[in-house]
Amino acid sequence: MGTLGKAIYTVGFWIRETGQAIDRLGCRLQGNYYFQEQLSRHRTLMNIFDKAPVVDKDAFVAPSASIIGDVQVGRGSSIWYGCVLRGDVNGISIGAGTNIQDNSLVHVAKSNLSGHSAVLHGCTVEDEAFVGMGATLLDGVVVEKNAMVAAGALVRQNTRIPFGEVWGGNPAKFLRKLTEEEMAFVSQSATNYSNLAQVHAAENAKPFDEIEFEKVLRKKFAHRDEEYDSMLGVVRETPPELVLPDNILPDKAPKASS
Repeated sequence: MGTLGKAIYTVGFWIRETGQAIDRLGCRLQGNYYFQEQLSRHRTLMNIFDKAPVVDKDAFVAPSASIIGDVQVGRGSSIWYGCVLRGDVNGISIGAGTNIQDNSLVHVAKSNLSGHSAVLHGCTVEDEAFVGMGATLLDGVVVEKNAMVAAGALVRQNTRIPFGEVWGGNPAKFLRKLTEEEMAFVSQSATNYSNLAQVHAAENAKPFDEIEFEKVLRKKFAHRDEEYDSMLGVVRETPPELVLPDNILPDKAPKASS
């Protein structure tokens, strides 16, 4: 974005802020006779009553997530897009290195690893346990360490899923024992999500100017079919390879940019 674009953006911002300030002043002057249309701006962290969320500085919370009330999120944890953690009736404890994946709902529960769109209500998921996509855990459920709830399962109230077992179905029941390889996979998944969260946190922290600059770069280096390029006689530059942090792809050494 050029200098003119920045100036227009800034002027637009201040016009909007000024308009909202004038609207608030007009509402006060009208006293009890005004009609106020509530503008809801999303709040990632929100107090409820006298309860406030406590999120570790090294945790990643996606911009579209909602953490409400008595919720504690531990070090290195990640709360992904569209998640709702509602600690209004009782507290929610999210352990260190935990990932609550996209569109999950957690209400009065303790959790360690939850898949996409899972619903956790009044339950406990211990360290290195895994809840699959779309699973529902009701009040009093305990998923012990290294246990797994299969995708789409419904676990009824006060059920305890023992160490190293896989439960699934509706209602959920014991299916089989986890293998050593599967237990290692669950543990590694938590590490992978913690690393991936760092990448998302860095992306979401970028300022407006940097985002616009990257749009220009993507357009410049847009991929074209080789046959299309040869017809035009065009030789396109190759953008530098994306180098991920070492802990995301530990088996691949980062390549130097050409």
